[in-house]
Amino acid sequence: MKNNRKILYVEDNDFIREEAVEYLSLIYTNVLEASNGEEALVIYHEKKPDIIITDIEMPIISGLEMIKHIRRKDKKTPIIIVTAFMDNQYLLEAVELHLVKYILKPMTNHKLDIALSLAHECLEDECDKSIIQLSSNSYYDKLNRIVIIDNNIVELTHNESMLVSLLLKNMNMLVPYGEIKNKIWNYEDNYRDSLRSLIRSLRAKLEGIVIKNVSGLGYRLIIEKKK
Repeated sequence: MKNNRKILYVEDNDFIREEAVEYLSLIYTNVLEASNGEEALVIYHEKKPDIIITDIEMPIISGLEMIKHIRRKDKKTPIIIVTAFMDNQYLLEAVELHLVKYILKPMTNHKLDIALSLAHECLEDECDKSIIQLSSNSYYDKLNRIVIIDNNIVELTHNESMLVSLLLKNMNMLVPYGEIKNKIWNYEDNYRDSLRSLIRSLRAKLEGIVIKNVSGLGYRLIIEKKK
């Protein structure tokens, strides 16, 4: 059975938009489409979509300007953006605009499914932030498994991402070895060497972010207080 939520897809490339709308129509009964930000705003005000997916670089009104217009009065409608790149300043804007998620191009059905799943959670008031500030110059995007440090994108492996997510759930608190084992190496008893190797790799990648070992007990991620 199709989802009865109303979704708006905004993209100026006709081929990409047609493919996306065709896929979304398999999931939703009501799929709206627009080729630029101006057209999308008209549809938004008339149709009040439940979810919006938009490209950023578009003619007439860009996706970012369209989102800013919507967010002046509407902070809750889940908005997913599609972009070819990401940097620190752009990420700051994404946080400020309360975006559910951004999808790095090329967009795939799998990436879209993950983003839509999170959008549905947000509609049910169970939205979990996908972009987390680690320090004054760094952010973690757990869904895309990347860290932004001083405008540099650092990609994380699956296990690195799982460990960072676990440590962040217990921000500034100790995560016992047993909990880490159950999360990442559930069926391996001899996991300590793998864990130490994983920690070394993360420390090398996450420059300036402190992962502290508490001897014999576990690890904790130290997040500085925001000023």
